[in-house]
Amino acid sequence: MSSGTIVLGAGMVGVSVAWHLARRGHDVTLVDRREPGRETSFGNAGIIQREAVRPYPFPRDLGTLWRVLPNRQVDIRYRPGGMLESAGPLWQYWKNSSPDRYRRIVPEYASLIERCLDAHGAMIEAAGAESLVRREGWLEVYRRQSALEARLAQAEENAAQFGVRYRALDAAALADMEPHLGEGLAGAIHWLDPWTVADPGALVSAYAEAFEREGGRIVKAEVETLSGGDGHWRVTAGAETLSAASVVLALGPWSRQWLSRLGVSVPLFAKRGYHMHYVSRDGARLNHWVMDAEVGYLLAPMRAGIRLTTGAELERLEAPPHTQQLAAAEARARDLYPLGERLDAEPWKGARPCTPDMKPVIGRVEGQAGLWCAFGHGHQGFTLGPATGELLAQMMAGETPAIDMRPFRVDRF
Repeated sequence: MSSGTIVLGAGMVGVSVAWHLARRGHDVTLVDRREPGRETSFGNAGIIQREAVRPYPFPRDLGTLWRVLPNRQVDIRYRPGGMLESAGPLWQYWKNSSPDRYRRIVPEYASLIERCLDAHGAMIEAAGAESLVRREGWLEVYRRQSALEARLAQAEENAAQFGVRYRALDAAALADMEPHLGEGLAGAIHWLDPWTVADPGALVSAYAEAFEREGGRIVKAEVETLSGGDGHWRVTAGAETLSAASVVLALGPWSRQWLSRLGVSVPLFAKRGYHMHYVSRDGARLNHWVMDAEVGYLLAPMRAGIRLTTGAELERLEAPPHTQQLAAAEARARDLYPLGERLDAEPWKGARPCTPDMKPVIGRVEGQAGLWCAFGHGHQGFTLGPATGELLAQMMAGETPAIDMRPFRVDRF
């Protein structure tokens, strides 16, 4: 009889699942083609977003659709091939973004977000990773007063419903906090709860090292086959053949293809994104993570330099990179902050695994004993990895999870 667990995928989600299982005494092997934290978890904005209680809906108002249609925006771009390949999931995404459906989705999604700080806190302490983390929140900057006021109204709703803490900044208060930002800004929202991370990949690596200290094993190899069932699973990865009673699929956007090989269909699609690092010119300093909310990019003062991250690109997962979106973001960012030269030889590209109802897939696969899923976190895999790991470990142990997990079940589609 097989025993133990194989976790496929060593991003934030997979590492967190592996750590929580190992802490409970499970024999766990973590498998990935790269070092932990080197895929999508490496390239994100590095914010543990306690304020992000509302997932990103598909735009439905005519003004936004008309703005996006020319395909020259920073926050969202699309490619015909990517749209065609994901037409079914995108159509469902559009329907789930209707006001009535979205209103039902938000509290389910928020139940995960509300757990993110406590879950990360336990792992940060175990990993000895406090030096990577700042607990000063981040800034969402606006150019138009009307846009700022609309966002503040939503922030007030989130504060009342989900306990989100924030502070409204006028132009003068923003300038005091960030004196090197450009002129013409109306103000900002200072989100007070989130934590920021100076090196997201390093935090995942620290969590992986904590997993190894718990007795876990990491195998760096390409997953070649996954087969089995009824509590006896086999994985071939490089030169090794691994056997276990259970397997956790935490392969982000690549999870869909592995489930498909097992006869399970999940409507997963990818939102790709890019980043680049820069020096600061003229002795400028960026004190906080800053999002140019009306344009759609973010600047983050990281170890490697000022990281600029783009919005979303709807494109096929393995298609070559398209750097025009990053170039457009860079041009706008230079108006906001004195960016200097690029520090990376090439832009980084990653892919966020997204579902049509904006909620991750967490739980067992019915009819496939011992097969579990943890993917589809969209923009918030970095934020939600530890909470997902804790909840999935509770489910795998037969315990009652800390929250209702039915909204995240695999067969809901």
